[in-house]
Amino acid sequence: MTLAVSCLQLDVGNSSAKWRLLETGQVAARGEYLAGDESSRQLLLNCADQLDQIWISSVAAPAAESELAALLVEQWGVEPWFARTEASTGSLSNSYIEPARMGVDRWLVMLAGRERVPGRVCVVDAGSALTIDIVNVRGQHEGGYIIPGPLLMERALLLDTDRVRFEDEVEYALSPGSSTAQAVRHGIALAQAGAVALALDHGGGEPMRLLFCGGGGEALMQLLNRGGSYVPDLVFEGLEVMAALQNSGPR
Repeated sequence: MTLAVSCLQLDVGNSSAKWRLLETGQVAARGEYLAGDESSRQLLLNCADQLDQIWISSVAAPAAESELAALLVEQWGVEPWFARTEASTGSLSNSYIEPARMGVDRWLVMLAGRERVPGRVCVVDAGSALTIDIVNVRGQHEGGYIIPGPLLMERALLLDTDRVRFEDEVEYALSPGSSTAQAVRHGIALAQAGAVALALDHGGGEPMRLLFCGGGGEALMQLLNRGGSYVPDLVFEGLEVMAALQNSGPR
């Protein structure tokens, strides 16, 4: 499944999808698609007159996947390829007894991280959820963590407490807060950065390189201040690696 002249790649989450269009290996367009939002639908469907391939990473429900696939087939007549988590892909080995239960987005960012970093790597994906996954030098997934992201943490506080209310626009920071808004936002920042720091401290073994991705990845990397690289397209890079391996035959 080598990269064709025109390839649409989608990273589908639970509420929205990010997409990018590659023309001869170069990013020609990108955007976000929200089911039910007509403007984002038109932007996606008008991104190209014709396509050779469509590759999808999805953690959405099967019904949502089917609806999206039907939309894309109707527009371009191309059957999408959905990446799926495997027991092993190339030199990357899954730690799950039931590999399919791991979100494919986690699998793809680890696959891309392994491609970028030959040694031990920790991949931090800061999106709706914060995921932290460690892969050793041999490509074995050592394990990982799934933690509510900032918006989920804040929503939990607002839903389950009567007096935690604020309208102030406050940035995430690590200093103690001197208002309810600051206490909440700074507390969330402390929880997110602290989770990654503890994961690194308890990781043991050989030193590891840090890769960050997801919408909050760059800000989290700066808050943590332990180095690393921010790679916003890591899921898409993983799609390309997996597609190339699918094309090369049995592993």
